[in-house]
Amino acid sequence: MHEAYLRLVDQNVAWENRAHFFGIAAQMMRRILVDQARARQAAKRGDALKVTLDEGMAVAEACNLDILALDRALHRLSQLDEQQGKVVELRFFAGLSIEETAEALSISSATVKREWARRSVAFS
Repeated sequence: MHEAYLRLVDQNVAWENRAHFFGIAAQMMRRILVDQARARQAAKRGDALKVTLDEGMAVAEACNLDILALDRALHRLSQLDEQQGKVVELRFFAGLSIEETAEALSISSATVKREWARRSVAFS
């Protein structure tokens, strides 16, 4: 989270609205976790790279979550259904609630719930 904040502060962006901010923040968190997972994978192959873990990575490891596989799946999902990909990214990487996600994307809570339920079926 700290690294995402530092990257956001370094951005010279005029935030259009709340949705724009949360969209960028979710993408930053995703990139950070993917970069750390790749570095960790490289370290397992014998490279001498050390990686410090933030809370997000620690949670992912505790859940035995394959961040790289999640990133690939989310990329494929976004190609099939861009809105559903954004819902998953905001909910998972930014930690937004259904209501916050709906507000950020300017869609109804019912639509977010429906997209989130479809995601559960798609990844089962």
